[in-house]
Amino acid sequence: MSHAELDVVCIGNAIVDILSQSQESDIGRLGLTRGAMTLIDAARAQTLYQKMGPAVEASGGSAANTAAGIASFGGVAAYVGKVRDDQFGGVFSHDIRACGVEFTSVPANAGPPTARCLIFITPDAQRTMNTYLGACVNLTEDDIDSGQIARAKVTYMEGYLWDRDEAKQAYLKAASVAHEYNRQVSITLSDAFCVERHRDSFRQLIKGHVDILFANEAEITALYQVADFDTALQHVRAECRIAALTRSEHGSVIVAGDEVHVVDAVAVAQIADTTGAGDQYAAGFLYGLTHGYGLAECGQLGSIAAAEVIGHVGPRPEVSLSELMAKQLPAYSSAQNVSSTAP
Repeated sequence: MSHAELDVVCIGNAIVDILSQSQESDIGRLGLTRGAMTLIDAARAQTLYQKMGPAVEASGGSAANTAAGIASFGGVAAYVGKVRDDQFGGVFSHDIRACGVEFTSVPANAGPPTARCLIFITPDAQRTMNTYLGACVNLTEDDIDSGQIARAKVTYMEGYLWDRDEAKQAYLKAASVAHEYNRQVSITLSDAFCVERHRDSFRQLIKGHVDILFANEAEITALYQVADFDTALQHVRAECRIAALTRSEHGSVIVAGDEVHVVDAVAVAQIADTTGAGDQYAAGFLYGLTHGYGLAECGQLGSIAAAEVIGHVGPRPEVSLSELMAKQLPAYSSAQNVSSTAP
């Protein structure tokens, strides 16, 4: 294993995305809930897979998408996630490494098979997702390589892992090692439902262990149980060193104590699919942060990456983000930066 320094090590649910262009009639024929994400068991996953048309199979999951985005910017990323030693475990491992991401997690040789998300894409670009979580939820402390964490400037985790105590302990171990080596710790809240399930422990985690928090408007207002974004911002600035808060077409707000930056979204000709926008925003922000950019520029890089991914179907960039950065960052250097004093 290489001992080169890493920019970011991402920890998350390792899921193989299986994407198939489908007809509207397939949704009804297979008994799917159109446009929804439905959790399914292994038997249902196998049945649907057998009935799918030609498909693209790729490594997926929120934190894996972020790792792939960092690599596309030219950063050095690693990924930690649990797969089984089966067909889809091989697909995941090969694909994430082919993205330029270090992946050394040891596959399980027993237990449930590798997680997968079967995605049926109809002609209107609607995605109907059926997810079998399988092996990915069985991440434990044993899967955390302290040496790898020590090599990373930032350790980043997706909030979805907080659903199981074993995975929670794995992340707390990683956070402890990171801080022992004077590294930074980051988390994305993942979704508002995840926040509702774990509000109190998320609050404790953010206060005690997190340096960089990612959340969208729905997630941050849910975290603090407030009705408006500005009130939530005042709460988070008192509890976290850096918070990067996304607001869809309204861009993002980055707050670090008394320092506030408002960053515009990058215009997109047509929105094809918003899946992965938050993951890629985090990729751009963390790439910038680990390469000496100011917070406003980090937000601009996040906006560039998010805009690229929502312009097409799929949660990963289709063009080099490093090339987009070179072309677009100067054009966004006038993003609105607002400094204010915390009350």
